[in-house]
Amino acid sequence: MDLSTLFSLDGKVALVTGASKGIGFSIAEIFAAAGAKVVLCSRKQEAVDEMAAKLRAKGYEAIGISCNVGNIEELPNLVEKTIAACGQLDILVNNAATSPVFGPVHETSSEAFDKIMNVNLKAPFELSKLCWPHLRASSNASVINISSIGGISPEHGLGIYSVSKAALISMTKVLAKEWGEAKIRVNVICPGLIETKFSEPLWSNEKIMKMVMNQLAIKRVGSAQEIGAMALFLASPASSYTTGAVLTADGGFTI
Repeated sequence: MDLSTLFSLDGKVALVTGASKGIGFSIAEIFAAAGAKVVLCSRKQEAVDEMAAKLRAKGYEAIGISCNVGNIEELPNLVEKTIAACGQLDILVNNAATSPVFGPVHETSSEAFDKIMNVNLKAPFELSKLCWPHLRASSNASVINISSIGGISPEHGLGIYSVSKAALISMTKVLAKEWGEAKIRVNVICPGLIETKFSEPLWSNEKIMKMVMNQLAIKRVGSAQEIGAMALFLASPASSYTTGAVLTADGGFTI
């Protein structure tokens, strides 16, 4: 058996949002190493240009396209530029997310609620719809949504963020059922505590870390590369019979 083809993304085009750092960049880098042409998306053009250049310096195919996914009117341009540059789209990773508040739900403003829902839920919804006709034309289409363990069980201080991530899990299952006939697989990854700048307020807090470690089977913080490896499985032919799956990478936090 040739395992290299089982996990190969040769000839595929992948669009990854929130790809200028952290989990998003790790996914983009692993996809590129597996043979995909990767489109890195984030809010600032200079940021995605810099990270795409780092991938090209390694011999990979990568370009950067700026887009604030929370501004829904920018999404059509993102898809149009991706198709213009690459000619196709096979893999979509909805990774971009925001969590602007930490505290109880009753102290969360309507403005913060709207921002969280726009970026974490509405953007994947609208972007997936825009990508639908291009994914449908692919021979092995895959949509990968990045949720959180908070989407399975609400996280302390992250109530509305957890609500948005729970809804993203539900939306993943809806799309998996509806898009299966079009041969588009849709799955979701729920990371636990991963050492990224996004989660730094958590892993840099000694009190929170003590509480987390007490609940972990694997007594450490996860790495962005570990999420990227799981995403590669979901993007590749290795997961050709997997859709609607909710996969955790959390060190056993949700056991």
